[in-house]
Amino acid sequence: MITARQLADQLDAQLGGNEQAWDMPLERVSALDKAQSGSLTFLASLQYLAELPDSQATAIVLKPDMAEQAPGAAALILVADPYLSYARVSHYFSREPAPTGHIDVNAVVAEDAVIGAGVTIGPGAIIGSGVSIGEGSQIGAGAVLDAGVRIGRNTRIMANVTLCHGVVMGDDCRVQPGTVIGSDGFGFAPDQGQWQRIAQLGKVRIGNRVDIGANVTIDRGAIDDTCIEDDVIIDNLVQVAHNVVIGKATALAGQVGIAGSTTLGAGCTVGGQAGFAGHIDIADGTHFTGQAMVTKSIKEAGVYSSGWPAQASREWRRTVARLRQLDQYEQRLKSLEKALATQPVAPESEDSE
Repeated sequence: MITARQLADQLDAQLGGNEQAWDMPLERVSALDKAQSGSLTFLASLQYLAELPDSQATAIVLKPDMAEQAPGAAALILVADPYLSYARVSHYFSREPAPTGHIDVNAVVAEDAVIGAGVTIGPGAIIGSGVSIGEGSQIGAGAVLDAGVRIGRNTRIMANVTLCHGVVMGDDCRVQPGTVIGSDGFGFAPDQGQWQRIAQLGKVRIGNRVDIGANVTIDRGAIDDTCIEDDVIIDNLVQVAHNVVIGKATALAGQVGIAGSTTLGAGCTVGGQAGFAGHIDIADGTHFTGQAMVTKSIKEAGVYSSGWPAQASREWRRTVARLRQLDQYEQRLKSLEKALATQPVAPESEDSE
């Protein structure tokens, strides 16, 4: 158990509210409107401000200027950024199984694999020849680390992840279940009505503190390596093609697709279902909203959009009908412009002077 006083010490935060609640045990994290005695909650958005006065939480993380609207029975942990503070303290309440530091008897580990101190390897995992696993890392049940894979310290590879041959990953990374890293990129040459597969000769190189979601696919490079730099976060169901480079601290939301040899700069954010054409470069600090279709390089950082927001079906049908008529309207406008251009200009009358 942990208390509001202890959390405030961890966050270097000011305590307020009910002093009797400062040392009450906190058992769980709850939403504002679902919190009960023993709950820690937080308020990070004005959208939920109306729920604050009635919250039954024992402790609330919030900004100092919202303290007057908080319930009098709660301990208040006063911080400048409630969401960031919640992210930091949430780990105290995690139910994720702790690593055992043991290799399961049903795991298959190559004789020449180098396994660091305190590494956990789950049942059915396969560790190939020449693999190197840094100390404190965890390999989940059924995961496959193919020949020559190298991962750093305190990295967690979860169940049924596949790291194909030669993948290199740094320290403090996390890869969620079902992800495949280092599979062949989509490289084929046309050959008289058939396709000649191109051997994919590069690797995948992943930096430190990279967080990769479930069922992500990251292809190995065709010649050079596919590179994911430090502190990148990737949501579920993202496709990263061969020779893509993703810059430091960039974030990709679910179902993003990036075609081959595209470079995303550092500090970019990409909304869900956005797509990138191949062989383009994106400037550092560029942001894309959901379903953006990016077909050209972007040299100037900013916010870019192209997805079409949902609307009522009747309105959408009218919009589509008008879109289909745009070509006709363009031709009519050009005809009118041409006709006007051939009309003689009337002379100015003396009265206009």
